[in-house]
Amino acid sequence: MTAAPQTGRRLIMSALLVAAAVGCAQAGGAGGAAEALCAYLVTYDHRTYRDVANVDFTVGEKLGTATIPECDDTPNDPGDTVPERRITAYEVEGMDPAAAIAVGDSPAEAILMKVH
Repeated sequence: MTAAPQTGRRLIMSALLVAAAVGCAQAGGAGGAAEALCAYLVTYDHRTYRDVANVDFTVGEKLGTATIPECDDTPNDPGDTVPERRITAYEVEGMDPAAAIAVGDSPAEAILMKVH
């Protein structure tokens, strides 16, 4: 199955990155601008993967479930923690899952993740 078109994939990745950063921003600097400090990482099969942008790929078969770790960049502010959650992991055609996977709620929404 072919992944979503480049524009759609960018929108989905942006939405996932924003979702991962919600609650993981803190006010900083004199201007009071928020600074997102949580990176979009997932773990699968005892490996950590980081998202990769602007790379064409084809989603393969479902592998199982990946984990998006809990994020707490503001440990002194109770209630600001984004809880751990699960997301579906897929093969990336032509790549070993030890090097790269795709994650998303469906193959069409999957984004590329490479081992970190």
